[in-house]
Parts: sequence; structure tokens; C-alpha cells
Amino acid sequence: MDAEKDQPNLLITGATVVTLDVERNIISDGAIAIAGDRIAAVGLSDELRQRFPNAEILDARGKAVLPGFINSHTHAVLLVLRGTVEDMSGDAIFGYMTPISFAMNDDERRALARLACLEAIRCGTTTMVEPFRFITGYAAGMAETGMRLWLSENGADALTLKIRHGIYEYDRAFGEEFLDRVRAMVDQFHDTHDGRVKCQMAAHAPDVCSPWMLGELNDLARKHGLTRTIHLAQSPGEVKQVRAAHDRTSAEYLRDNDWLGPDVVAAHWTFCTDDDIDLLAEHGVHMAHCPANSSRRGPHLARVGRIQDAGVNIVLGTDNMTEDMFQALKIGSIIHRGRRGSEQEGGVNPGPQAVLDSATRNAAHALRAEADIGSLEAGKKADLMILDLNQPNLRPIINLVSNIVHYGSSSAVESVMVDGRFVMRDGKVLSMNEDEVIAEAQEATAAAWHRLKETSGDIDLPAGLQRERAQP
Repeated sequence: MDAEKDQPNLLITGATVVTLDVERNIISDGAIAIAGDRIAAVGLSDELRQRFPNAEILDARGKAVLPGFINSHTHAVLLVLRGTVEDMSGDAIFGYMTPISFAMNDDERRALARLACLEAIRCGTTTMVEPFRFITGYAAGMAETGMRLWLSENGADALTLKIRHGIYEYDRAFGEEFLDRVRAMVDQFHDTHDGRVKCQMAAHAPDVCSPWMLGELNDLARKHGLTRTIHLAQSPGEVKQVRAAHDRTSAEYLRDNDWLGPDVVAAHWTFCTDDDIDLLAEHGVHMAHCPANSSRRGPHLARVGRIQDAGVNIVLGTDNMTEDMFQALKIGSIIHRGRRGSEQEGGVNPGPQAVLDSATRNAAHALRAEADIGSLEAGKKADLMILDLNQPNLRPIINLVSNIVHYGSSSAVESVMVDGRFVMRDGKVLSMNEDEVIAEAQEATAAAWHRLKETSGDIDLPAGLQRERAQP
């Protein structure tokens, strides 16, 4: 080892260090020594000052240091729909999300994805797992923000733009277009930016992927040694289509096509049966729970208590229209407890620690990246956030983890580091120009919605954009 290279260049001292290690140690007056992109040591401030007298000191008294959040399932581009479909009835997936994803151009997708990264950083997130469409057109814009990324092109061979009209039609040529984009994505982005950007293999969902498509994606996953992700039992329409086409539940269909295993993260599980849950648990599939977005129209129906009792590793994501992981923690706690407690008394299980684990160490495990991220320990990547504890919503402190889960917010996030580099410090985002990112996203959103209106013929502009167009 290069002794000089391994010497810490930064020492964060005086903090409450929430390590999230195996023992969930919390160190008062704690310190973290950072050498390059790694954590060199974690311990008491006095001890680490003596060990590393030449390191730059960052005084973090009155602050907490935590591992950065890992957003295990998001679609950054779909911020384009923020403030619209949350309040609409009908099928948002194929009625709006799919059509607008095809209507947008690469510049518009890039603008919205960078806005998502900006929000994520301000909310203490250091890792985003982004399965979507046309990834190669905007991934570079996300990577430039300094975030850690797992990218995946959502494979499908059903003609997804027809589904909102009640038509499921599978087309191999359409599927090949997805596969071409998958291959290009892996070639251009996997294990790039010093390993900060990696790829996954993604099937969009069981209803839009034929056995042929699932097999092709499996072959690519094996060829490149990639983990896999998929939406699962996310809508009544999916369940109905898979039953009609294959006489199976979605989980059974995936089992029959070798799409279950400990390398798979499946999102939502909203309409899984008891037998499905047991099947998924038996195969070691991880659940990506997106409680905030999934509860916009009422509490999420997924039986998370039953899923947890089956031994499934549950991780948290934001899904669509937000990147705020504090919302995921709060609403996730409520949904988990509500699905377990009695109507009379409610519930207090899971506790705050288990919920916070889902956004950190559990998520790292699902990505097979626990050797690098998910906790603050010597040898791991220096991916962390610094919270200002002198916030009215975080005081008084009796149980810090409980405060963070129930009452934390982005207003407390002071600094964020990824790979040993600050992407935000003392409240200022360093990796992008915030004003430009916000302005570009606003312009891109208006342009995308107007194009969707022009190309679809039957999708109306949201009222706010209609008023905007009417103004001189």
C-alpha cells in the first residue's frame, strides 16, 4: 500500500457519527478520517486528531454525520409529471408516464434528470438507482453531478404506447430497439467515472416483457455480471394481463422465466398474494418499497408486514415525481406500521432503526455493494451527509435516529460527500449551477407537455400549462 496516499486529507470532528455498522454504533464527539475516496478511520475526535495531525479539520460540532441515502428505485425524468398525475384518476403508468417518456427529447430528459439529482443531493442522497428509457441520452448529465449511479434501460417488447388504448401487442423489432439501447448503455457507462457509475439489467414489468425479452435480458446480465431489477405486481392491469397471457401471477411468471434470485430487486409488490410473497422470499428477491409516491392516492396497499415477516430485504425508493428520501422514511414508517398494527392500537413495528437501515445498509446489500457503501466504516467509500442538528424540527434530541426518521427534512442537510468529494458543502451545491438547472427543467417540462399534447391527440395539457400558454 502507498502510505502517503492512504494518509487522510480530511478529518471531520466533533460530530455525532451514526455509523450504521453491524452494531449500529453512534459515536458522540466522533470523527471520520477521509483519504481520497475512502474512509480511513472512524472513532473519537481526540484519538483521530492525534493519529492524523496533518489532516484538514472540518469542525462538525452540533452536527450529525450519516451514510448518504441510497434511493433504490427512482425515475428521475418523471419529475416532468410533478403536480399532475398525483391528482388524476386512471392509469398513470401507461396513460402519462410512458407517453411522455417517448415524447421527450434527450435534452429535455437530461434537464429533468439533473433537477432530480439536485433535489436528491439536497435531501442527503448519494446513490440513485435509475431504471428508465433512453438512458444513454441523459446519463452523462446525471454523472456530471457527482452522484453515485446504477443505471438501467427498462427493457420491454410490448408496444407500450398502445396499452392505454387497451391493446397488448408484442413486437420483436420494438424489443430489439430496447436491447440495442441496453447494449449501448453498458458499453458507454458501466463501471465508469472511477467506478461511481454502474449499470443494472432491467425488465420494465412482467406484462410488457415476453419470455423472449426476459431471456435476452438474462443473457446480457450474465454476460456482464450485472444485478437485475423489475417492477412487480404494480397494477391491476399488469396482474390481469399476465394471468390472461400466461395463466400465472406475475411472480410465478418471473419464476418460470428465471427472473427471481438474490440479484433481483423488484419494486412495489402491491398486488402480490401470500404465495407470491413466499415464492419471492424463497428466491431471495429484494423489495424496493416506494411508500411516498405509492400513497399519493391513498395508503399503499402492499402488505409490507407480511413481506417483512417472510424475511425479505426491504429497501426504500422514491419512484416518481420526487427525490426526497426523508418522505420515504416518514411515510414508509407509517405504511409499514399501519399494515401490521391493529385498527384500535396501531403499531410501532418496524422501529426507526429498521426504517433507516432500508435507506442505507439494506439498500447497499441489495446492490451487492455493502463492501463499499451503506455505512460509515474504515475502508468504505466516503459517501456521507452532514446534518445540522440545531434545527427546531430535530430538537429536543432523545433518540436521534427516531428524530431523523419521523421529523427529518432536507432543511437539515448541510453537506453531502460522494467518493470523498463534496457535492454540497455548507448549504451550497458545488457540482452544478442550481439556478440554471431549475430554469432548464422548467423550460423542458413545458416543451415536453406541449409536444405530448400535439403527438397524442387525446392527452390534455395540465391547467397550469394552459394558463401559461394563454399569457402574453
